[in-house]
Amino acid sequence: GLLSKIEQAKTDNKKFIDEFNSFRQLCLETINPNISDVAIEEMLIQHLLTERIIRQVFSNPDFTNNNAIANQLEQLAKALFSGHFNRAEFLGKLDFIYRPIESVAADITDYSEKQAFINNMYERFFQGWAVKTADKLGIVYTPQPVVDFMVKSVESILKREFGKSLSSKGVHILDPFVGTGNFILRVMREIDPLELPKKYENELHCNEISLMPYYVASMNIEHEYLDLMPEGTRYKPFEGICFADTFQMFEDEQKFAFMTKENAIRVKRQRDSDIFVIITNPPYNAHQMNENDNNKNRKYPELEKEIRDTYSKDSRATLRNALSDPYVKAIKWASKRIGTEGIVAMITNNSFVDGYALDGMRKHLEQDFDALYVLDLGGNVRKNTKLSGTTHNVFGIQVGVSILLFVKKENSKDKCEINYSRVDEFWTKEQKYDYLDVKKQIEKLDWKTIEPNKNHTWLTEGMAEDFEQYPMMGDKEQKGKDNSQTIFNLYSSGVKTNRDNWAYNFSSSELEQNMKTLINTYNSEIQRYEKLKYKPTNVDEFVLYDDTKIQWDGTLKISLKRGEVGQFEPNKMRNSIYRPFKRKYLYYDRQFNNSIYLFNRIFPTPQSEKENKVILVPGIGNRKEYGVSITNLIPSLDYAFEKVQSFPFYTYSPDGKGRQENITDWSLELYQKHYKDTKITKWDIFYYIYAMLHHPSYKEDYKENLRRSLPRVPYAPNFWKFAEIGKSLADIHINYEQAKEYELDRQLDKEAFKIIGYKVDKMKLNRDKTELEYNKAITFTNIPKEVSSYKLGNRSALEWIVDQYRVKVDKRSDIVQDPNNFDGNPRYIFELVGKIVTVSLETVELVNELSELEYK
Repeated sequence: GLLSKIEQAKTDNKKFIDEFNSFRQLCLETINPNISDVAIEEMLIQHLLTERIIRQVFSNPDFTNNNAIANQLEQLAKALFSGHFNRAEFLGKLDFIYRPIESVAADITDYSEKQAFINNMYERFFQGWAVKTADKLGIVYTPQPVVDFMVKSVESILKREFGKSLSSKGVHILDPFVGTGNFILRVMREIDPLELPKKYENELHCNEISLMPYYVASMNIEHEYLDLMPEGTRYKPFEGICFADTFQMFEDEQKFAFMTKENAIRVKRQRDSDIFVIITNPPYNAHQMNENDNNKNRKYPELEKEIRDTYSKDSRATLRNALSDPYVKAIKWASKRIGTEGIVAMITNNSFVDGYALDGMRKHLEQDFDALYVLDLGGNVRKNTKLSGTTHNVFGIQVGVSILLFVKKENSKDKCEINYSRVDEFWTKEQKYDYLDVKKQIEKLDWKTIEPNKNHTWLTEGMAEDFEQYPMMGDKEQKGKDNSQTIFNLYSSGVKTNRDNWAYNFSSSELEQNMKTLINTYNSEIQRYEKLKYKPTNVDEFVLYDDTKIQWDGTLKISLKRGEVGQFEPNKMRNSIYRPFKRKYLYYDRQFNNSIYLFNRIFPTPQSEKENKVILVPGIGNRKEYGVSITNLIPSLDYAFEKVQSFPFYTYSPDGKGRQENITDWSLELYQKHYKDTKITKWDIFYYIYAMLHHPSYKEDYKENLRRSLPRVPYAPNFWKFAEIGKSLADIHINYEQAKEYELDRQLDKEAFKIIGYKVDKMKLNRDKTELEYNKAITFTNIPKEVSSYKLGNRSALEWIVDQYRVKVDKRSDIVQDPNNFDGNPRYIFELVGKIVTVSLETVELVNELSELEYK
C-alpha cells in the first residue's frame, strides 16, 4: 500500500528523505513540537488520495498551485514519486474508488449538493481509512439543524445582550475547528449581504489542522461567497482560514511560524483580532484506548497547566481523567480567547453538566461567564443502555451531547445565570432535529434556572438535602491530615495496572512467565535506548510495539527514559480480589502497575491480609448500580463499581510495620458522644458502617447523592444491632471460599462428564436465573430466586461468577486466562457456585433483617 511505499522511500529515495526531513522540521516548528512521523505520513496520504477528488468534484484544476499548504505537500509528493514508482500508475489502481465518486460528482451541478456530497465522503473517508485519526480528532459532521439553531441563537443573544448582530462591524467570528466549513457557511448566509464583503475580508476566521477538511473548507467558503454576492463578482480567496492547531496557538507564539509565510500572516492576523463570537463543534474524545496503538492526542503544556490550575485544582474527584478530553480543552481555550466579552457557542459531549470530576470546571464556568445556556440533547448510551447511539444520538455516537451558549459581558453580573433545558431522553435523532427546526433559536425554548449547590452540582433533582449533615467516610481535602474530621483518615482507589492481561492471572506460573516476558522485553528496550547517541524527544516513536511481548503505558515509557531497569521478583506475586468473589494472582509492583495508589500502606505485605479489612464502595460519578463489598486482599480499580474506593481499618508503613487504626479519634468521639456509650470501639463503627451501606432504604433515599459523593453515614437508632449485622455480613463476604455449599439439584450427562469433568468454558444462566448450565455435562437446577437479589453493581453475585469464571484469550497478546484447576483444585469453580448461592442467601436474609430497622 501507499504507507509501505512511503516507508520504503524513507530508506532508499534520497530526494524524498531530504524533502521529508525538511517537511518534518517545518511541521515540528509550525504545527506542534510533538507531531509524529505517522501524523506527517497521514497528511501526505490524505493529500495524495484527495487531491484528485477535489480537482474533479470542484472543477478546480489549479487547486494545488493556488493553495499554500497543498503546494507545500505537492513538493513532497513529487519527491516521493521521483523514486521507484509512478504516481498515475499507482493511483490508477484506485480507479475503482475514484470513478464512481467522479461519476456521481459530474451529475451534481448545484454547489450545495456538492458540499453535502463531499461532507459525506469526508466523514466516511476518516471513519473508514483513517480510523485512528477519526478516533483522535473525534471527527463527526455537524447536522444542519444543529448548525442552524446555533447560528440563529448567537444572532438572538447578540441583539438582546449587546445590541449587535453577526453583521455588525467589529464582531469578529471564529470557528476554531472548522471541519468542512459548515458553521462559517451558515454564518455567511445570516450576515447582511451588504456587509458580507467586509466581514469576509476582515472578520471571519477559522482553523483546521486536518488536511482534507482544510482543503474542502477553503473551497466551500470561497464558493459560498461567490454564491451570495451579485453575479459578476470576482473569485476571491478566503484569507480567514488558517492551517493551524487551535490549541497550539495558545502556546508560546514565538516558537511557531505556522507552515508557510502566507499561513503565518493569517495566523498572526487572527491572533491579533478581538474575537467576539466563537462557534464550533470541537473534538470530543478523551484518549486512546491502548498505549500500544501509539495514537495519543497532542500535548499542550500551557493549556493543560491552565486546566490543572483551575478545573482540576478545584475538583473534589480523586480521578480526573475526564479533564483530559479535548472538548474540555476547547471550553477552557474559548473561555480565555473570548476576552472581556462575547459569546461561545459549541455542541459538545455533555458530561460536564453532571460529571463528578468536572465539578471544578462547573465552578469556573460560573466564574468566567455571566450567563450559561445548556440544551441537553441526551443520547448517552453508556448511562442509559436502553438507548441506541445510531438511533437516539444526534451524532450517532455513544456519549451524550449538549448545545452550549455561554455569554460574557464587560459589566459582569455578581452571579452567573445558569439556564438548562433538555429534550426527551427517548426521542430519535430525527425528532431532535425536527425540534431544533421548529424552535429555531434559544428564545423559543422553556428554560429552567439552575441554582448550583455548594459543591457546584447543577442537576440536583432527586438529591436529599439532609445527606450533607452526616459524617463523611472520607474527603479528598482532608485525606491523611492529623485533624481530619472524617470517619476514615486514609482511603484509596483500587490498583490500576493498565496491563491487566499481563499483570493478573488465575495461574501463578502463567503470571510469572508473562511478566518475565514483559520485563525482559522492557529491559532490552532500555538497552537499545541507552545505546542511542541522540535520544529521541518523543519516546512514543522509539519503542517496540508488539502486543505479544509487552504492553506499554505512559508511566512505563517514563520509566524507560529514566533508565530504570526492571527485575522480576517472586515475592511481588500477590493474591488480589479482581472482581466480586474472583481471586486472581497479581504481579504487584509500582514499576509495572500504572498506579498502586496507597496500597503500599494498606496491604504492604501478605501478613497484613490476615488482619486488615477494607470496605469497598463505588468511586464518585459511578454510572452503575450502587453497591458495597469488603475484602482482605488488594482490589483492582474496576472491581465491580467504577473506580472503586477502598476504606481500610488499618494502615501501615510500607515495610508492613507501624500499624495504625485508620478510623479517626474524631469519629470515635462523635459516635460515643451521640450514642452516650463509651463501649463503642472503632471496630464497632467499622461494622456499623458496613451494615448501613447495605440498608435498602439508605441506598434508595440517597441514590442520587451517592452518585456524586462518597458515602455519609447517618445515625441509626439501634447502633449495636447494625454493628452486629455488619460483622456477620463482613465475615460471610470475606470468607466466601469457606462457605458451606448450598445443595443444588444437578442434571448430569455421565458420558460427557467422563470427557469434560469439572472444566468450564463459559457458564450460562437461564432467563429466570433458576438454572445454570455449568458445562455440557453438568446443569444446576433449583437455584432459589432470592439469590438474584444480592447485587454488586449491575450484577448479582452469582452473575459475577458466571461472567468471570470462563476461559478467555486476549486477541492482542494471545494471553490465556483459564480459571480451571485454580489453586490445584479441579472442583474449585464447581464448589464455588454452591458457596456463592449460600453467601447470597445469607446476605439477603441479613439485609432483610436490616430493612426492618430504621436507619436514621
